[in-house]
Amino acid sequence: MQNTDRIWEMAERHRTAFVRLADRVFDTPEIAYTEHESAAAHVEALEAAGARISRDLAGIPTAVMGEWGTGGPVIAILGEYDALPELGQEPGVAEERPVGRAGHGCGHNLLGSAAMMAAVALSDWLAGTGTPGRVRYYGCPAEEGGAAKTFMVRAGLFGDVDAAISWHPADYTGVFHANSLANTRIDFTFLGRAAHAAGAPELGRSALDAVELMNVGVNYLREHMPPGARVHYAYLDAGGTAPNVVPAKATVRQLIRTRRLGDLNALVERVRKIAEGAALMTGTRVEARVVSAVSDLLGNRVLEEAMQASMDRLGPVDFDAADLPFAEAIRATLTEEHIADTFRQLGRPVERDLALCDFVVPLDAGGEVSMGSTDVGDVSWAVPTVQAWVATCAIGTPFHSWQLTAQGKMPAAHKGMVHAAKIMAATGRDLFARPELLAAAKAEHAGHLAREPYRCPMPAEIMPPIPARP
Repeated sequence: MQNTDRIWEMAERHRTAFVRLADRVFDTPEIAYTEHESAAAHVEALEAAGARISRDLAGIPTAVMGEWGTGGPVIAILGEYDALPELGQEPGVAEERPVGRAGHGCGHNLLGSAAMMAAVALSDWLAGTGTPGRVRYYGCPAEEGGAAKTFMVRAGLFGDVDAAISWHPADYTGVFHANSLANTRIDFTFLGRAAHAAGAPELGRSALDAVELMNVGVNYLREHMPPGARVHYAYLDAGGTAPNVVPAKATVRQLIRTRRLGDLNALVERVRKIAEGAALMTGTRVEARVVSAVSDLLGNRVLEEAMQASMDRLGPVDFDAADLPFAEAIRATLTEEHIADTFRQLGRPVERDLALCDFVVPLDAGGEVSMGSTDVGDVSWAVPTVQAWVATCAIGTPFHSWQLTAQGKMPAAHKGMVHAAKIMAATGRDLFARPELLAAAKAEHAGHLAREPYRCPMPAEIMPPIPARP
């Protein structure tokens, strides 16, 4: 830490409690819309911090909100706590050692804990200074493919929020540039006719043939998609396991992504026509069901510069010599390409001997940033939003990997988590303390919406896919 700040000291007081929360969530990994234990742990922490608590947000049992303060502007801090399937891994072990089914392979156990830690520190600052204003912690489930924030935005839960702040664990520290892909997930179910595959195949109409023809059609579409667009697929139902039966039903999920929300609908329509063509070719019929949809991120330069200023004052995460051996052990499991990819994104020469990030990335580093998707995108269209990347793992660690899960309870991860909380708390404090800063951020946001109004990508008839609780 390069200097001191009262808000950092307020965050530091809560280190033990929120490290404990992060580890508790790590130990009960739950996938999208099933985060009952994780949400309950966050509610307990909100109760301990004296928050006014709201539950079942947007009809989602695992979505919660805590609020502190009165009057003034409203600053939201966004947290997440969902895990990923098939990424259970024993923590603190630098070799693949699966444990259970789900695991925190994207660090959301840290994400939610640091976000609430920042909100609590901000609430302490509001109370201690007598500043009018409200800080809210939004506990958001199902970021991994569930688009819970999109449902929450659609339900109006950010209607009175003035700005939103979040972060994500990473292998470096820098402001999260507004680069993400809008996307929608659609399940295409083909319905045909079963038959004996040898005795009377002419009587059958193969749903599996239709799925495979659809995928061929989408592959030919790739040459003609907008720059940066992506389409991925997964078989949800391949028609059974008996090759001597013509499959009467098969389902494929298509994940369609574009750089801008405005391009998404046109690409989706082309994919739908390919599905209809596959059905015509096979004598089947097709049913399409939207599963989720999210918008691209809308940047806010005012907020990004404010966060960068806080990040620069705080400096890089204070890793020490004790953190290096495990980081180096993890690095030994990665390829040279993994490590080079991180530095390529940062616009820096590759430092192959640097196991943990010891720098802050400048705001305009000029790297080649790879893009995924996040439901924070819809929040960014609803209110001015800014996010941070903060180092919690060895350089080169890929998201959605056993290596990231393995580092989720290490001291280095805890240090990065606390660091993120301080950055977010300081950024929020500046928005409360400097009305002109918040006004400028809101004016920039309004300008974007005047040029391109927000249209929720989630169809009105689609509800959150809440599974029955065992």
